[in-house]
Amino acid sequence: MANVAVVGAQWGDEGKGKIVDWLSERADIVVRFQGGHNAGHTLVIDGVTYKLSLLPSGIVRPGKLSIIGNGVVIDPWALASEIDKLSAQGVEVTRDNLRIAGNATLILPLHRDLDQLRETAAGTAKIGTTGRGIGPAYEDKVGRRAIRVNDLADFRTIGPKVERLLAHHNALRRGLGQPEIDARSLIDQLAEIAPHVLAYSDAVWSLLDEARRDGKRILFEGAQGILLDIDHGTYPYVTSSNTVAGQAASGSGLGPSAIGYVLGIAKAYTTRVGSGPFPTEQDNEIGETIGARGREFGTVTGRKRRCGWFDSVLVRQAIKTSGIHGIALTKLDVLDGLETIKVAVGYRLDGQELARLPAAEEAQARVEPIYETLEGWRESTAGARSWADLPAQAIKYVKYLEELIECPVALLSTSPERDDTILVTDPFAD
Repeated sequence: MANVAVVGAQWGDEGKGKIVDWLSERADIVVRFQGGHNAGHTLVIDGVTYKLSLLPSGIVRPGKLSIIGNGVVIDPWALASEIDKLSAQGVEVTRDNLRIAGNATLILPLHRDLDQLRETAAGTAKIGTTGRGIGPAYEDKVGRRAIRVNDLADFRTIGPKVERLLAHHNALRRGLGQPEIDARSLIDQLAEIAPHVLAYSDAVWSLLDEARRDGKRILFEGAQGILLDIDHGTYPYVTSSNTVAGQAASGSGLGPSAIGYVLGIAKAYTTRVGSGPFPTEQDNEIGETIGARGREFGTVTGRKRRCGWFDSVLVRQAIKTSGIHGIALTKLDVLDGLETIKVAVGYRLDGQELARLPAAEEAQARVEPIYETLEGWRESTAGARSWADLPAQAIKYVKYLEELIECPVALLSTSPERDDTILVTDPFAD
């Protein structure tokens, strides 16, 4: 059976949590492969709401193994807190259902401090990060000075590693007018939290290779969205990791041949959190209406999301750069009752029409969307579980989007409840 990678096809917040949960019932293993605890997933199961930010969505499903891969940056204190919250909801987290890559990078308090200091200093030019230290942790990973999960296993050798890390960070802190960090204090903090992480540490790549050879179904769960990819997103207003499907391989330790199907998640409209270009944004009554109906507030930060019409140019571009085979279209019900619905089919820039988003930051900020207007539908799509339950105009809208993005809709989600899903193509099928 095919292993499946799930990625966001917009700027994140597309409803991946529900779709991954829906698919996880068919999988044996669920793997997080990038990002950190800056991205949240909300799951609604049997009326109970679970809010996850670092743990894979499969953790709430009995009998499933959840894995945090080497491509993820891990705040061990946030991880311990999230495990405690799940335990309070009756979800037991043990080594039997959670493993963490020993070569994954740790997010430390100094990363969080630096993230917030930089955003404050940037003023109106800020990127719009969550301030959780994800970016600085990835910087240290690339700079080869990071502390990794495996380093917590031997405190006889951690001293020089911490000194190397602080040689960099204390210089930055002096420049920002902040006090230096004491190495002994940091080591003591790490020693205290170490057992909470090492309990789950493993050679994840080897574990996954064995599972693949045994015919286990593996579900790779992405965070954020392709338009936030460090290479292919709206740079510099992006996250600090690769969010495209190719990262599922390098962020878990399995080769790309292990991934058989890539499922992209896209809302029936568009949202974005934080700064950066947003060609179809509706900073008006329409945007407010969509935001209110869709409850568009961040799972992790609570920040209000910017809302706008569906942008077929960006979704099509995401599909190409991530090798997406099918789209799971979510939140169609949010558009119920609108008299007309607009879809961006292209852009104008300096008098020229474009079929893609330019790479330059300045050009991205100036593109103007070219819209097609479609008739809306009065009937409700909420809770629909078959095409026969959908209004004719809603079906027409979905089919039109398929044509524009050059990719089929494999699943259609019509509410946060996991069973309110129309399956067109099973991603796990051969």
